[in-house]
Amino acid sequence: MAHPNGPAWDAAGPLSVRVIEKTGRCRHEVGDVFEYRDPYAPPEGLCAAALGALQPYLWRSALGFPSWEAGEPETYRIHCPSRTGIVLELNRTAACTTDTDL
Repeated sequence: MAHPNGPAWDAAGPLSVRVIEKTGRCRHEVGDVFEYRDPYAPPEGLCAAALGALQPYLWRSALGFPSWEAGEPETYRIHCPSRTGIVLELNRTAACTTDTDL
């Protein structure tokens, strides 16, 4: 099904964010997963600090631009702003599994 915002959006895949590391105090836990339908549709439950840290990389990932991760160009690993926070793994996905699917 075509994206409701037009054909240019069809190229932007949905995104999955997974907590892969926790080094201190944070409400998120390793294994938590959050899904974006598109870069403008943030998932519920993800804190403002994590949303801010991910923001610069959402469109890059959604459009398939490679990351700096050697051997895993489709994966972005982003640390939250707190030095004792979490590490997030951002990937473009084939489809969302949330209720916000198109």
